[in-house]
Amino acid sequence: MAAMRRERNGAVADDMRFYGAPYGLNYGVSLPTVRAIARGEEKDHEFAKFLLCQQVRELRLAAFYLAEPDKITCEEFDLWGDAVINSEAAEEIAFALLRHVPALDRLFDEWVSGEQVLRVYAVLMAAARVAEPRREWIASCWQAVVRFDALAADAAATSDGGISPSAAAHLVAVGAVALLSNLGLKSEENRQEIIDLLTASERLRTSTLVYDELSWRLDAKL
Repeated sequence: MAAMRRERNGAVADDMRFYGAPYGLNYGVSLPTVRAIARGEEKDHEFAKFLLCQQVRELRLAAFYLAEPDKITCEEFDLWGDAVINSEAAEEIAFALLRHVPALDRLFDEWVSGEQVLRVYAVLMAAARVAEPRREWIASCWQAVVRFDALAADAAATSDGGISPSAAAHLVAVGAVALLSNLGLKSEENRQEIIDLLTASERLRTSTLVYDELSWRLDAKL
């Protein structure tokens, strides 16, 4: 905490932009600095869970680096999911922790099919960083995109945790692009399956960035 305080920057904290809920307390420490301070400590899973409950941005983010991936069981999924209160936390937990969790397959299936957009975004970003992503994730990923796209196009849809339906659809689309790009570059079979799936599906109404991004990343006309 002392190390975080020494790096505080109120101007940065005031200018931060992310989707979702604000932190209780935010010192405005840059992400590279938070990572460096956290990596300077030994991993300690119980201490990480303690930090996870603190209403301080920097301590919550540090928890993702101090946690031990091998100790995250299915019973702990909700504990870590509850800490994903905004898009910054989703991106950090994906990068620092979730991609290393042995039970990622189970976590992916559980979160990507849910309605909590930040969990969907986090697990898509985690899966996008896996060295050997599963081909089965293609269909599940696309189903999530279609689901949130439909919500964004529904005038009666309500916000989820302060995130508008259109912003939610955008987050899921960004996560999907990251994962599908990774999968498509792994093999020609993956690439063709993604192209076939997108071209055979009904055109998305709000998440059109998926077509633009994947067209050039996969060298395909979508």
